[in-house]
Parts: sequence; C-alpha cells; structure tokens
Amino acid sequence: MSILINKKTRAIVQGITGNHGRFNTLKMLEAGTKIVAGVSKNREVKYVENIPVYLTVKEALKKHKAEWSVIFVPAKFAKDAAIEALENNLNIVIITEEMPVHDVIEIVNIANKKNLTVIGPNCPGIFSIGESKLGIIPNNIVKKGDVGIISRSGTLTYEVISHLSKNNLGQSTAVGIGGDMVIGSNFIKLLKMFEKDKDTKRIVIVGEIGGELEEKTAEFLKKSKFKKNVVAYITGVSAQEGKRMGHAGAIITGNKGTAASKIKAFESAGIKVAKVPSEIIKLLKH
Repeated sequence: MSILINKKTRAIVQGITGNHGRFNTLKMLEAGTKIVAGVSKNREVKYVENIPVYLTVKEALKKHKAEWSVIFVPAKFAKDAAIEALENNLNIVIITEEMPVHDVIEIVNIANKKNLTVIGPNCPGIFSIGESKLGIIPNNIVKKGDVGIISRSGTLTYEVISHLSKNNLGQSTAVGIGGDMVIGSNFIKLLKMFEKDKDTKRIVIVGEIGGELEEKTAEFLKKSKFKKNVVAYITGVSAQEGKRMGHAGAIITGNKGTAASKIKAFESAGIKVAKVPSEIIKLLKH
C-alpha cells in the first residue's frame, strides 16, 4: 500500500517537452510511473519517450484516462496549467518554483471546491517506492520500507531519504509539500493518510522556519493521540529574525515561526525532535 499514488495511478505531464519535463519524465518511467500522455504548446513534438504529446489537457484526456498531472511549466504559465488540470478533475503536483502567492491561492481554492489534491508548488513531489513517482526525488536514493516522510524542504527530503536508506530503513511514501508561503497540502492532511496506511509504521516530519504549520501539526498530534511513531526535524535553528531564508515561507516574525517555537511545540506533544538529520535514524529505532 501507499498514500496518494500507487502502481495503478495514471498521470500526464504538463510541460513534458521542456528540459526538466523531458528529463524527469524518463526518471518517473524508470520508477514505474504510468505516464499516459504529455501536454505541451510545442506543436512540433509529437512524442517524448514514446509518450504521446497533446496541446491541451482536455485533448489528452479524450484519448487517455488519468488521475494526476505533474506540472513542469514555467512560473508565469503555471497557474493556467494547474487550473486546466483541475478543471479536468485531475489531482496535481506542481514542481514549479517562484509562483506568485495569489496564483497559488486561486489554485488551492479551486482544488478545495472540487475536492482535489494539490502537492506543491516549489516541491520535489511524491514517491511511493516500488509503486510510482510524480516529481523529481532521485530514484537511486530510495529503498522500499515502512517509513513515511513529509517534508517542506526538497534538499532535506533527499538527505533524510539517503540517511534512511543507508541505514536499512526503507520508505513507504515520501511527500515533499513545498516550502512556499501558500501550499496545497499540509502535514496534518498527509499524517491522516499515513495513519490509515497499513504499510507505514513510522513517520518523519521535516519542517522549516516560517509560518505555523509545524505548531499546528504538533497540536493535532497531541489532541488526536496519533498512534504511529513520529519523529521531527526542524531546519533553520540559526536563522535571524526577519530574514528570508531561501523559501518564500521561511521567514521569522517575532516569536512565531522560529525553529525554537516549532521544536518546543513538537516536544510538548511528545514528539522526538532530531538535532541533525542523521539523528533521525536513532530516534526512529527507539
């Protein structure tokens, strides 16, 4: 089992003819993903890796059934691409970086009204190991197992997966939710999915400074009496107040959004917090 996607999941790739779209389509195919079609405004390209390419999502779905779209479209076109997918009842993974906040708000509002899932933007996507991948998490670092991962940071997603795999702790599903100020899915939504997944026994949360996602998640875990073992890691301990640190959501204001406030919240909920990524291994084993 897995969450969100599995070996039966059918997907399209929007922006399939661009460098990132083309390269990562190949890597997704290698991971077992059933990519049924691509979408591109490049009228000259008819196939990418033997996958038929169409001008619109609607045209692609007339000939192929799909449940998801993964979007590799530049930021100025990403909103239209996302809305096009949602209007055709597809869940979406938005890999695109630097999307305007108001664009993402509009996308999320549409998805919520249609009860569809948005992962991202500015994220590495989803990888259900041995089943399917929608995004850019490297194939060569994963190992099949029972650890679920939810992360705001792309690079730290890879680092945590690598540490786990090297220490023979395989993963069930890894989800990079994105580090922007507004994102489509949060820790709580995915924790509820992992709680129902019989193949996920343990969960790692990778948080960042900025916002209150982690504090709200800690409160949820405390009140819900979450049964599965959860370990957290928060990056940005040395960040200065008021300074933006890479991601659009990673900014501290006053006492809110600091690494210290997030760590305190998790510890108050009885969640073990690793000081460095490598310590996650020890905490998961105890």
